Amino acid sequence: MKKFLLTLCLSLTLYSQTIKDISNIVGIRENPLIGHGLVVGLAGSGDKSQFTMQSLQNLLRNAFIKIPASSIKSKNIATVMVTAVLPAFARQGDKLKLKISSVGDAKSLDGGQLLLTQLKGVDGKVYALAQGTITANDKIKTSGYIYEGAIVENEIDYNLRDEKYITLSLLRADAKIAALAQDKINEKFEKDIAYALDTRTIEISKPSNMSIVRFISEVQNINLDTMIKNKVIIDPVKEIIVAGADITISPVTISRKNFTLRIKKSDFNDKEWEDPAKNVGLNIGDNVTIGQEPVKVNLDNALVNTKRQPTVSDLVRAMKIMKLNITEIIETIKMLDDLGAINADVEMVR
Repeated sequence: MKKFLLTLCLSLTLYSQTIKDISNIVGIRENPLIGHGLVVGLAGSGDKSQFTMQSLQNLLRNAFIKIPASSIKSKNIATVMVTAVLPAFARQGDKLKLKISSVGDAKSLDGGQLLLTQLKGVDGKVYALAQGTITANDKIKTSGYIYEGAIVENEIDYNLRDEKYITLSLLRADAKIAALAQDKINEKFEKDIAYALDTRTIEISKPSNMSIVRFISEVQNINLDTMIKNKVIIDPVKEIIVAGADITISPVTISRKNFTLRIKKSDFNDKEWEDPAKNVGLNIGDNVTIGQEPVKVNLDNALVNTKRQPTVSDLVRAMKIMKLNITEIIETIKMLDDLGAINADVEMVR
């Protein structure tokens, strides 16, 4: 395999997080939904459990068709658990993505039709109705998803308009950051409206001349000259990497068998970055160029992220364009973490 040189250029601009990046607003959150359903049309890849046959019998009974469960021998059906997430302020008619998982011994759910299924919250109320054709996962055929497979039927009652204050909950308890956020908010609004109740909780009163939505927007976009580390989650078995869009990488060089990764600082100014003659990037493989702008990858006129400071997301996409396999990508991220070059906690799923 041809050895590549991948150069990601890091500008001198200081990266800072906003209050939105390090906190949640108490009361504004997603809500998990769950349901039990029946999938049909599996062409012999369904399950043979008594539980599934009983579920089908109950369904037929509701249609006034009486048949003993022992006489049902079909392998075209499967019992599944259906999960979804109801976003904050979801309205009737909104569509939700579904995750489907087999309960019995079905071999594959791909192409099966999920029959109408109620999705309930922890309070036992039905918030959405699910139905649709399942697309199975590439490697685990007994689980899959349906994009926009559920329709919201009932809304969670939460009136934000009349709120006089909001409460922030930091992602991690930290007295220094709580105090800093309090001071930055008070400085922004030029009055003492924020008060840190403890090392994680900040209560903020809304100015009377501002709508609650505008107020939240102003608060969440306040910059902090500090950073609470995010997480990069890696599942080597399922070959999955989950990383936020703004997890940055510090200057470092890693040389491996098939490629060399070099992330470096640049002293160029904006005009020099626009000058192709001063392009510090190198060509990589088949018409792939990283350079001219930090983290710019061209492949058949496709662009991948042009941020001035390389992120884990930029790196993964660039390495995929280089046609490096997932094992090499995961090992590279682990090496970057060992060197302390990733501004996040890297967590391996075992």
